[in-house]
Amino acid sequence: MQTRMEITTPRRVLFLCTGNSCRSQIAEALVNADPGHNWRAFSAGSSPTGYVHPLALKVLEEVGIHHKGTSKSLDTFKDQSFDLIITVCNDVEENCPVWLGGGRQLHLAFADPVKVAGTDDEKLKAFRRLRDEMRLKILPVLPV
Repeated sequence: MQTRMEITTPRRVLFLCTGNSCRSQIAEALVNADPGHNWRAFSAGSSPTGYVHPLALKVLEEVGIHHKGTSKSLDTFKDQSFDLIITVCNDVEENCPVWLGGGRQLHLAFADPVKVAGTDDEKLKAFRRLRDEMRLKILPVLPV
């Protein structure tokens, strides 16, 4: 007896931030690397920097994620639909982008590790904290 496999389309989540160089990039990479979820992640910024921060890439590599993201503008996705849009800026310190398209919206505030002053080691620790905090807060809000 043959069983029929159900083909499901991954749900789409868009992570928004200001520069799209760090927080939204890490969030995108974490979701896309998680085999336990049926989600495809994307990221964009209201004022993209044009690059992905090297320390963001480094802390992802530390956990086995090879991210090849690029810093993109919100306009890249203006005509696309998403099931969920998550802003990851810290509202107190900056203006988060506003998404005018469809989809459920959620805000999860994360401090910007780029703003951490100190030694190279202290900066790297801030990026690691962000990565680990995002794993704990973002993956659970994405229904399996």
